[in-house]
Amino acid sequence: MSSTVSETLQIKYVKYLYIFLPLGETFHPIIHLRGVQMTEEQLQALLHEMTTAEKVGQLTQFAGAFYSEQEDSTPVTGRIEFPVEEDMIKESGSVLGVAGAMKLMGIQREHLKKSRLGIPLLFMADVINGFETIFPIPLGLGATWDPALIEELQTISAKEAASAGLHISFAPMADLVRDPRWGRVMESTGEDPLLNSLFAAATVRGLQGKDSLIANDRVGACVKHFAAYGLAEGGRDYNTVDLSERELRDKHLPAYKAALEAGVKLVMTAFNTVDSIPATANSTLLRDLLRGELQFDGVVISDFGAVQELIPHGVAENEAEAAKKALEAGVDIDMMSLSYAHSLASLIDEHMIDSTFIDEAVLRVLQLKNELGLFEDPYRGVSLEKEQTVVGHPSHLALAQTVAEKSMVLLKNENVLPLDKQTSVALIGPYADNQDLLGEWSIFGKTDQTTTLRQAVQKQYTHAIYAKGSQLYERDEELLKEAIAAMEQTDCLLLALGEGKDRSGEGRSRSSITLAPCQIELARLAKETGKPVIVALFNARPLDLTELEPYADAILECWHPGSEGAKAVVAILSGKVNPSGKLTMSFPRATGQIPVYYNAYQTGRPLPPGSNERFFSRYIDIPNEPLYPFGFGLSYTSFGYSNRSLSSAKWDGSGILTVSVDITNIGEVKGDEIVQLYIQDVVGEVVRPVKELKSFQKVSLSPGETKTVTFEISHDMLQYYHSDLTFASDPGQFRVYVNGSSVCEEENTLTFSLVKS
Repeated sequence: MSSTVSETLQIKYVKYLYIFLPLGETFHPIIHLRGVQMTEEQLQALLHEMTTAEKVGQLTQFAGAFYSEQEDSTPVTGRIEFPVEEDMIKESGSVLGVAGAMKLMGIQREHLKKSRLGIPLLFMADVINGFETIFPIPLGLGATWDPALIEELQTISAKEAASAGLHISFAPMADLVRDPRWGRVMESTGEDPLLNSLFAAATVRGLQGKDSLIANDRVGACVKHFAAYGLAEGGRDYNTVDLSERELRDKHLPAYKAALEAGVKLVMTAFNTVDSIPATANSTLLRDLLRGELQFDGVVISDFGAVQELIPHGVAENEAEAAKKALEAGVDIDMMSLSYAHSLASLIDEHMIDSTFIDEAVLRVLQLKNELGLFEDPYRGVSLEKEQTVVGHPSHLALAQTVAEKSMVLLKNENVLPLDKQTSVALIGPYADNQDLLGEWSIFGKTDQTTTLRQAVQKQYTHAIYAKGSQLYERDEELLKEAIAAMEQTDCLLLALGEGKDRSGEGRSRSSITLAPCQIELARLAKETGKPVIVALFNARPLDLTELEPYADAILECWHPGSEGAKAVVAILSGKVNPSGKLTMSFPRATGQIPVYYNAYQTGRPLPPGSNERFFSRYIDIPNEPLYPFGFGLSYTSFGYSNRSLSSAKWDGSGILTVSVDITNIGEVKGDEIVQLYIQDVVGEVVRPVKELKSFQKVSLSPGETKTVTFEISHDMLQYYHSDLTFASDPGQFRVYVNGSSVCEEENTLTFSLVKS
C-alpha cells in the first residue's frame, strides 16, 4: 500500500469496509469508499492525513476561469486581477460561478486525477431568483407576500442548479434594506424584519429541503451578508455601517436567525464594518454571536475578495495579517483572494496562528461535502441527459409566469385598467421590445430567449403598434418623432419604462433614483394627447416617481420579472389576472427623503395630521410620508374592512389574544387581499416604532363576499430588545391596526393593555 497513507487512516477506513486490491494498486481511502457515507470518525481521520497545503486548499475558492478556458475571466461577481499558481488550483476546495453538467463533471474529473486524497470540489454560484428558469428579482418576490410560493420556486431553482452540477447557492440575502439608492436592494425582500425572516426561511427550505442530508436534486443554501450589509451609509455599496447592538438584534438579526433555524449550511460575511470592525475580521460577530449564541456549526465563507480587503480597510497591514485575522475571527473559506493561499501555511510554521483554527475550518468544509454526498458520488448523479430534462421544463416556466403575476404591484389606476382586448394600443418606450427582463443576478438565464413585452402585447391585442420612443437613458430625436406619430394612431398609450440591470445590483448605487429625463419626456408628451396613459415599469429598486406620477393614469410595477415576465404583464393589463402584489419597500417622494420606511421610531415632535406648523419633525417642501408606502398595492376590485374586534381589552400575556375583522369584496371582480396586522407599543423602556408588522393573511373573495379574518397575538409579538439587551415586553397599552397597507386610520385602532401578574 502507498506510503503516503498512514497506517492509522487505513485501519480506520478498513474497519468499516473490506477492501481487496489488485497486486500493485495503490490504496486510495476516498476513491475506494465511493458510494459510502463517511462517518465523523472517518472525516477526522482524513483530516489527520492531510498536509498543511491540502488543508489550506480546502479553505480557498477560485472562479471557474481558473479551471476552464471556456469560462469568462470577468464574472458578474467581480474582476479577476491576480495570478493563481497551478498548485493552488490543484489543492483548492471549491469553485465559484461556473455551471453546466458536462463542464463541471469535466472539472471534477480532472481535479480528482490530481488530488492525492481524492477530495471532491464544491461548486458554488449565485442562484438568486432562478437558475435558467428565472423568477422575479427577490424584491419582487417579496411583493407576493407568499412564503410558500417562494419555497416552491426555490425548489425548482435547486433542481435546475443541481442538474447542472452546482452544490451551493448564495441565497437567501437576508439583509434588511431601507435605502433604495443601494443597488443590492433588488436581492432583498424589503424593509421589514418579519417578512425578511419568513422569506429567508422559505428560501432555505426550498433550496435544501428539510433533511440534514441534502438530496441530489437540491443544493445547499448560503445566507448573506452577515451582518447588516443593507445599512450601508448613503446607500453606497461596500460602505460603512454603524448601528447599536440593540438595533442589530432587534431589526437586522431576525432574518439571518430564521435562515439558521431553517438549517442553512453556509453563512457569508458582509463587506461592511460592524462596530468599526469589518465583518470578515469580526470575532465578536462571527465567533461569539454566530457560533456561540446562535450555535451555527456550518461553513462561514467570505464575500468576493473580502479577506484581502481587510488591508484597504486599514485593519491589516498585509496578506498574512489579513489571513490571520479572518481565520481567527471564524472565516472558513477565503473567496477569491490569495490571503489564505499565500499566508496560512507560513503562519502555522512560524507558530503565529493556532493550528486548531485551520483544522476546525477544514473539518467544517469536509462535513459540508459529506452532507452533500460528494464522498459517495463526486458527481451527485449529474448527467447531461438529466440537465436537459430538468432545466427550463415547461412546468417551471408556467410557475415563473404565475409568480411574476403575483409579484406585480398596481400603484395607480384611474379607471383605465384592465384594458379591453379590442382597444387599439400604442406600445412605446425603451422597455417595449427589450429582453432585459431577468435582473442582474440571473447569471445563467437566457436573455436571448426571453419574450419581450412587444411580442406578448401583439399576441393579445390585434390593434397594437410599436415605437421605441427613446433609448433607456438618452434622448433620440428620430425615435421620439416615431413615438409621437404612433400616439396619434391609437386609443390608448402603453409606456414601457424603467431602468436596466446595468443600473442595479452589486456596485451600482445611485445618488438619484429618478427615471431618465428622456423617459419623463415621453410620459409628458403622451399625457398631452389626452388619451389614457398606462405605464409598465421595469426596475430593480424603488424609484422616485414623483415627476412621472402626474403623467400616468395607471402605473404597474413590474420589477425585473423574469423569464415569463412579459406574459405576466399582459395577463394583468388585460384583466385575465387581478393584481394582488403589495410593496415590501417604500417608494420615496424624493431622493432627499431617503431613508423612508414604515416602522420608523416615534419622535418627540411628531407632526400632527394635516399640520404645516414649523417646529415639528417634517420637511417644508414635501410630506413626511412616502409616495407609495410599505404594504400598498391596488386591485381591480375594492375591499371593505369592518367589525374589528379584540377578544379582550386586558391580557396577561398567557395563552393567545385574538383580533378579528370582516373583509368584504365591494367591487365587481374576484380578487385577493393581503390583510396586514400591525401593533404599536405605546410606551416602552426605549423609544418604539410607530407600528410593526406582526402577521398577515391572504384572502380570496368573490364580488360581494365577506370573510372573517382572525389573527392570533402571542406574547412574543410584544417583545423586543431593551437597553440592557434583554428580550422582554413592557406592561401597558398597545395599539392594534388591521388594514390593507401600513397606512392605518386612527379611528379604526384597537387598544389593549398587557397586565403582568
